[in-house]
Amino acid sequence: MNLFETERLVIKPIKPGDKEYFAELFTNPKVLELIPQKALSEDQINDRFNKSINFELNNLNSQKCACGIYEKGKGELIGLALFLINEEKEKELGYRFRENYWGKGYGTETTKGMLGYYFQKMNVKKVVADVNIVNIASVKILDKFMKPVREFFNERDNCIDRRYELSKIDWLHQ
Repeated sequence: MNLFETERLVIKPIKPGDKEYFAELFTNPKVLELIPQKALSEDQINDRFNKSINFELNNLNSQKCACGIYEKGKGELIGLALFLINEEKEKELGYRFRENYWGKGYGTETTKGMLGYYFQKMNVKKVVADVNIVNIASVKILDKFMKPVREFFNERDNCIDRRYELSKIDWLHQ
């Protein structure tokens, strides 16, 4: 079952055969340095992967969920659409792509699709997103759709993050 589609992408639950590509998203140093995040151990990857393939649609409102991003007509996992809940209990969007899929506009396409899903299907009033300010590509994507509201030091990841937000009302007026 597809969660939603964009012009070129399908966002849906991760399949059991996606583990190798899923692991790459949590171990590739180039992907992780932009978040920033340390590589996960094999046990941590197995735990996250098992939670992700057992995701239920009704969990999107109450817990963090990772969905797979796939190119239409192809079966290979290229990234993750992350439906998150931050420390302030706000709905937060996130995404990450395998390195081979950077620079193709997929981040913009995914962000637009996720915002539409949050506002139209989940009826959320506001969505936020945090980005490491040195992740210029993601900063540019979020600047297209959302407004920056504050910067703060992220102790867990040891970086400066910028928080963006967008209300459903502002989304409808775009």
